Amino acid sequence: MSEHVKYKTPDDNEKVWQFNDIDLSLTYSYAHYLNWLFDDRVELIKGKVFKMSPAPSRLHQEISRNLFLPIANFLKNQPCKAYAAPFDVRFPKESKANEAIYTVLQPDICVVCDKSKLDDKGCIGAPDLVIEILSPGNNKKELLYKYQIYQEFGVKEYWVVSQSDQTVLIYSLVNGHYQPSKIYTLGEFVTSSVLPGFGLNLDEVFTDL
Repeated sequence: MSEHVKYKTPDDNEKVWQFNDIDLSLTYSYAHYLNWLFDDRVELIKGKVFKMSPAPSRLHQEISRNLFLPIANFLKNQPCKAYAAPFDVRFPKESKANEAIYTVLQPDICVVCDKSKLDDKGCIGAPDLVIEILSPGNNKKELLYKYQIYQEFGVKEYWVVSQSDQTVLIYSLVNGHYQPSKIYTLGEFVTSSVLPGFGLNLDEVFTDL
């Protein structure tokens, strides 16, 4: 993104009731995000507003459920917790103050093992594991930015799930950089280095779709 950007002033805390009232040429912080009262779901990526799909498709929801439930059940009575969207994950750089945070994402599923990162608003800091379910409407530029953010802030494992191809690709953080796995397809068993002992048959993720 260009470094020559116009920032919305941090003390400008007016309520915004319509998405169309946002000036997309400006750069916003989480402090502004908290004052957006419209129904449209959005994410902030380095201060720029990205509008999410109006509502996930039925297939997206079923895949999300088939991933989330086994993970959540596996984590019962363990320190790590699983969360499904909508769930705000804030990525602070120099300060955790609302007006100093310019990236807020809503991963489809995330796992957080450090409880100190959790508060009433969601998660502040990198989750240990993030799962994003791709759909035909995903913006390629948005996906690239998310990959870069997850890598930069230290998300240990990033799953990219394709509903159209019925595949899973896992990026594991090694020395600060993501290393991709093979592409897992139907009939294969997926494990996680972040969740030792957890395993998932992809046939159960994409069943009856």
